[in-house]
This record gives sequence, structure tokens and C-alpha cells, in this order.
Amino acid sequence: MDSFKESLSAQAACDIVAGTIVSLRPDAEIVVKPVADGGEGTAEAMMQACGGRWVPVAVTGPLADMRVNAGFAWFDSDGSALVEMAAASGLQLLTLRQRNPLLTTTFGTGQLIAAAVEYGAEKVYLAVGGSATVDGGTGAAAALGWRFLDGEGVELPPGGGSLVRLSRIVPPTHPLPVPVEVLCDVTNPLCGPRGAARVYGPQKGATREMVEQLDKGLLRLAAAVKDQLSVEIEDIPGTGAAGGLAGGAVAFSNARLISGIDFIIARTGLAEAIADSDWVITGEGRFDEQSLQGKVISGIAAIAAKAHTKTAVIAGQVALNPEEYRDKGIVDAFACKSDRMSLQHAMENAGALLENAACAFTIKYL
Repeated sequence: MDSFKESLSAQAACDIVAGTIVSLRPDAEIVVKPVADGGEGTAEAMMQACGGRWVPVAVTGPLADMRVNAGFAWFDSDGSALVEMAAASGLQLLTLRQRNPLLTTTFGTGQLIAAAVEYGAEKVYLAVGGSATVDGGTGAAAALGWRFLDGEGVELPPGGGSLVRLSRIVPPTHPLPVPVEVLCDVTNPLCGPRGAARVYGPQKGATREMVEQLDKGLLRLAAAVKDQLSVEIEDIPGTGAAGGLAGGAVAFSNARLISGIDFIIARTGLAEAIADSDWVITGEGRFDEQSLQGKVISGIAAIAAKAHTKTAVIAGQVALNPEEYRDKGIVDAFACKSDRMSLQHAMENAGALLENAACAFTIKYL
């Protein structure tokens, strides 16, 4: 299972489903593998799968005047660190009233990257899901020594709202000394109709007017990066992830974008576990079209299909018809939230509702 955003961690979701099945079928043999696609929960899933440990670091939160207790996952096996941007710059750290992508910043994420390098990381993996930001990664870059100036040479304030005034980019004296790989499972470009501002801005608190301003700012950023750094980020698939943090990582850290779910699958031995199973049960907060486009569910379903293992989805909400998901090899999908139920009630009672859905699956198929 993946996490149910703002309700259940991937581990908690797995434990509820596994416990429900065992209570009804005590003879069932269950292998639990919490997973993530690069969003929140990625560090936890990776540490559990690969024996990593958490290194706590206090950093700037999504708003410049916030301080949060975050950190990064450390892996002794290869001297790598995994930074989960949601830990420092995530939407879950804000109240509804605080959500404002004109002001929110990825500065704390940059501080985590710097802390990981100082700790001795030979490579940094950056998980970019769950962001509260649309600043094109300029906040993270600023924490790593980059400077972003307006036409009068004044430093731009944090947040995506100021990018429309960007005139000059000043590189740091010392570039980041280690490679960065971005765990990314969206294909959205930085700007335009499918870009970071228009697709994801509203869920981060952006009004229609704010979306226009943010998109113009990202366009200006892309143009400045191309003109001054000779790096093209505007149309690269995936650079719109996390409000453009992925694009900023490419521009300012020479990062490479890789599939988050493929990375998790390779590191956790998930394919081998699925091959030995009769059923694989996966799920997330909302099962919709995006779930079938490079997210956790699509990656797991593809592996299960190759192994001839049956797949079921248990999600908070199911927004697809059976015809749409059965083409991907998914046998059935179970929703925790009914049509008449409010989203708030569903999120507040996510555990009990997930248990009910897991019970329905077990009774029907096991």
C-alpha cells in the first residue's frame, strides 16, 4: 500500500489491510511491503526495506518563518541519503489557511540536501511528492548558495510569487559536490496547461489569478535558466513535479530524473515477493487516471501482470470504471469512501473505513 495523504502512512495502511485479512483468514500468509512513489512516506518505506536510519535535522518549513523538525534517511550500504521534500516543504505541514504557493518555499529541502552532503553522502536521492510549493526549486537552490535577483539586483523573497521579477541568476562559489537523482512519477512539464502551476497549484491554495502569476514566474525562470545557464527545463517531462522542484534540481544541481516507483521496487525486492503470491493488494488515497500513469498502483500492477498474480486495489476513493483499470490487469477496486460520505468524515475515519474495505475484499475473493 501507498500512503493515504493526510490520513494514513503506507505502513499503517498495510498493517490495517493485513490485520483484517488475517482476522478473517487466519491461514493466510501475508508479506507486507509499504511503498511510495517519491512522495511522503518514501523515506520510511525505504528505511524499512533497506535497513536505513533517520538523521534528524531542524530546517525552515514551507513558510519562511516556520521551523520544522525534519531529517533525511541514511543508508550505510552505499553511503547515500534520501531527502523527502515533504518532510521540510510538504503540504501536510500547513493548515488550510496557510496554503499560499506565492509564499511557500523549498528552502528547507535545500537545507536537508546540504545537511546530507555535510553528513558524508556520496549520492542524494530527492523524493519530490507532496509539496506545498510552486517556486521552481529556487528556494532549495538558495539554501545551496544560488542567488536570484530582480532587475535592480535585489534578492527575490521566498516563494513562487516573486519569480515574475526574476532577472539574474548567480551560481554559488562551490557547486554541489555529489550527484542528485530525483524520484519522480509525474510527466508534467514545468509550465503551460499541464505544468506545475495549472495542474497542482489549486490544491496548494492557489486562486485562478495566483495560478496565472505562478505560471508566468515559472516561464520566466525557465527562460532565465536557458539564457544564463544554457540548461533547457521548460518542456522536459517531469520537471513540473513538486511545483517545479524537479526542474530546479535539473537546473541547479545537474540532477537526473528517475522513476520513483521503479526505484522503490528495485530496492525493496517487491517483484520477487509478488511473483510468489496469489494476490497483491495495493492502494492509495485516490485511485484515478493519474494512478495508472507511473504511480505506485500502475507499477505494481505491471509487475503482477508479468508474474500472473492477481491484483486488487483498496483506495480511499475510486474514480475509475472497471473497464479502465481492468485493462491494466487489476481485477477489482474497493473504495473506502461512499458517494454520500463527506471527504472530511472519510479522512477522519480512514482506518476504520479501510478495515471495512479490506473485509469486503477478503469475503469476496479469499
